Amino acid sequence: MVAQCETHARRMLWAKQFLQPVLPLNAGSLSGFSDEQIAIVDQFVGRFAKLQDSMGAKLLPMVLELTKEQGEIEAYLDKLNRLEKIGALPSVDEWLELREMRNAFAHDYPEDSALQAAILNRAFAAADRLVEILQHVKQFSVRYDRE
Repeated sequence: MVAQCETHARRMLWAKQFLQPVLPLNAGSLSGFSDEQIAIVDQFVGRFAKLQDSMGAKLLPMVLELTKEQGEIEAYLDKLNRLEKIGALPSVDEWLELREMRNAFAHDYPEDSALQAAILNRAFAAADRLVEILQHVKQFSVRYDRE
């Protein structure tokens, strides 16, 4: 699971790096993108979403199981709070903001280039932090994986 997340992270960061010269985006720049640039934006969006999804749906629950902290916790927010309490997740609030960004990608706003640009700029700014959280979770898990 970590390897899959790292692949998503690597490809997301590659797309971000490719687009770095044209950041930050605005309505005009986004509507003037070439097909290649749009494909790279799509790559970034897809990998950001997949990384956030994979971590939230698979990696973080795996960490709870690994640490034997799962207990009878059912609610997603309760799981996140437990992960923060044991130090596996730096901040529940920050994680929920990243999840909100991922959710914003699910809504298509073809007629509103300014809104699209704003959503993308937020995600470009947060991409490195998402990868840092992945590394934090990975480092946290190492001590339990050896036991």
